[in-house]
Amino acid sequence: MRSRVLTGAMALAVAAAALTPVAAQARPADALDAVNTFIGTQDEGNTFPGASAPFGMVQSSPITTHYAGYLYTDTAIRGFGHFFLSGAGCWEQGGLVSMLPTTGDVGPGAAFDTSKSETFDQAKYAAPYTHEGEVGKPGYYKVHLTGYGGIDVETTASTRSGVERYSFAKPGPANVFVNVGQANAKEPVSGSSVRIVDDHTIAGTVESQAFCGGKPYTTYFTTKFDQPFSSYGTWSPDGGTPGSRSAQGGAGLRGAWLTFPKGGQVTATTSLSQVDARGADTNLAASRVLPFDAVKNDVQRAWRRELSSVDITGGTPDDRTVFYTSLYHAFLQPLTANDADGRYYGFDKKINRAVGWTYYDFFSLWDTYRSQNQLLALVKPDRARDIAKSILAIHDQGGWLPRWAYASQETNTMTGDPVTPFLVDLWRFGALSGDETHAYQALLQNSREIPPASSPFQGRSGNASYQADGFVQYDPNFPKKGQDTDPAHGASATLEYALGDCSLSVMASALGRKQDAKQLAAKGRTYATLWDPSVTDRGFTGYFRPKVAGGSWYTPADGPYSPQGQDGFHEGTAWQYQWLVQQDVPGLVAKMGGAANAGKRLDDFFAYDDLVKDPAKTAHEEWVVGPYDYYRQFRYNPNNEPDLHSPWMYTLTGQPWKTSAVVRAAHTLFTNAPNGVTGNDDLGTMSAWYVFSALGLYPAVPGTGNFVLNAPRFAKSVLHLPDGRDFTINARGADGARLQYVSGLRVNGAASDNTFVSLEQLRRGSTLDFALTGDSARATWGTSRSSAPASPCAG
Repeated sequence: MRSRVLTGAMALAVAAAALTPVAAQARPADALDAVNTFIGTQDEGNTFPGASAPFGMVQSSPITTHYAGYLYTDTAIRGFGHFFLSGAGCWEQGGLVSMLPTTGDVGPGAAFDTSKSETFDQAKYAAPYTHEGEVGKPGYYKVHLTGYGGIDVETTASTRSGVERYSFAKPGPANVFVNVGQANAKEPVSGSSVRIVDDHTIAGTVESQAFCGGKPYTTYFTTKFDQPFSSYGTWSPDGGTPGSRSAQGGAGLRGAWLTFPKGGQVTATTSLSQVDARGADTNLAASRVLPFDAVKNDVQRAWRRELSSVDITGGTPDDRTVFYTSLYHAFLQPLTANDADGRYYGFDKKINRAVGWTYYDFFSLWDTYRSQNQLLALVKPDRARDIAKSILAIHDQGGWLPRWAYASQETNTMTGDPVTPFLVDLWRFGALSGDETHAYQALLQNSREIPPASSPFQGRSGNASYQADGFVQYDPNFPKKGQDTDPAHGASATLEYALGDCSLSVMASALGRKQDAKQLAAKGRTYATLWDPSVTDRGFTGYFRPKVAGGSWYTPADGPYSPQGQDGFHEGTAWQYQWLVQQDVPGLVAKMGGAANAGKRLDDFFAYDDLVKDPAKTAHEEWVVGPYDYYRQFRYNPNNEPDLHSPWMYTLTGQPWKTSAVVRAAHTLFTNAPNGVTGNDDLGTMSAWYVFSALGLYPAVPGTGNFVLNAPRFAKSVLHLPDGRDFTINARGADGARLQYVSGLRVNGAASDNTFVSLEQLRRGSTLDFALTGDSARATWGTSRSSAPASPCAG
């Protein structure tokens, strides 16, 4: 969602010029050493380079001028915040409790003049820094601030605490500024407080606005320093007050300064809670306030365990870095949301307790249902079970299933019905064992009904027309409870509903709900109600087109309907959304005039003839590459979610070699550089797409448990599954620098012409042996009618 990449030669030049010292190192010894956390910190990748534990509640990362926190090309750091999302697209993205080490006297008329309120604006007291010596690794970040006499800052984290170590080069007194009234750029802080607890400890609150225009919520924090501070003060919108022990109020500058008499080296440990002040204290106590290096060693051991889920052999050092950084980004979220004592603030606006499991929050479901969800379910099933349990807890406490859950509230961001394929896939992967009926009833309610007006959840707000007429009416003025509502994007919402209903039909059938399964499968084909066979564009006939209430085709006031227009589709056009029918490929192909015509559309969509001549140029110059250019487009958009599965539509329509070509071209957009993520990473979704596609398999059809295959990027990949079995992928001669195609496949030693493998095959510990060729004419593998997986809702 909301993405950007640079175009053409500029992108390639920036990628080469912006490489960090991390990117230039020799082949790393292990997966953790391969990761470069600066990837995605430029050009709207919206990742953060600082420290986090896997799926951690608290992060410690630098803040510059960007709404996501850190922008690689900025030259000054405003502070080190303690809450960040990785790759999200809206403005409100944390950076809460911003701390910065400084030197200089604080007082009336001093270097930091307390009589002037603007003294304490973090944009003014920000410290210049250098990329020289800057380090970004899982669980560890280091930077040298060149201002204030020179200060080295290191950060690390545990699950519920962020830790900074400040090393002051300048002898004598040194300060730490704790800013609670400001956060990341464009993150509104509507209220805050800070108080001095003792000569080692401060605590307070930050009330900030939730993501994508959500409602304000309160975060509690406690910070303990390993050295005593000798003096202190607080600031407010009126200026600073030396010796003041507390400050609180609404929006405006607010914080505290702490002065350490000897300077030297100071370590700060900060814990957060969304429950209460006691929760922040509990989390701090649970962290044991260990020495910095002990925390760093612990979290990096945890990251090594997580990243060791997949071993890869082959490829260049940069290939290895891009792969493991992608895996790292996919393991950052959702975030742990319960305190160390199990308490969490639920969607019923009450304090609940998770006993024996972890409650997670911050679910970007419109993004993550397409790839990141399946990656976690495959290699981290224990996490997936708790994620599923968390989603059901949201339903039970709030009365409905979520869409974009943020800080115990539903933001109603994005459209369609992402929670259905998300939760059905968790069921398919076994994460709902024991809760199948509970989940099914919640999903069926969500599929067929609409939340009451009093509910903060919007659910399928287009269900009235969808259930009655088979489509979501297009109405850009439809009432909404948050940023988005389905009728405002009625055509794409219809396609998303149909995909979700089809996936639910698979679950219904497995649970013995045969009548439900039949009805839901029929709903999986409602996409057909929006196919207008009279629309032509670029030499092709028939496109999806919005309908208004009553069933008439939508026609814009300024001219005829164009499938390249924005009306009725969310962050895309009819060109992009025409492929979101992977649940009924035969039906879609028939509407397009047969397989040959569907193939020609795909060729035009991907600029395939140009792609085979120059993959990188085509990806950077012909695909959708502008900043947030969702509309007036007819090409593949690799940096936004609706198109993520579309390369595998070639395979599902009988041309699997072309899938491999498109995927290799798309890989050129993922590089070992700050601009090395294509579009917003969207809480690990784009990164998970890269992980799957580089391995050579992708979960293209929700609910089926099938992985559609393509040419792997690495000579050997091993997925270490939690039951002790290994799933091995061999692709001798794999070379990510050129186009390669699959010419043959053996599964456990037996020749196979199937272009997919099942979840059960993976979990049995199968071995896939791919034969690759650089000659597409020799890539006849998987082209028979029986090679592709069956569509679950084909008519």
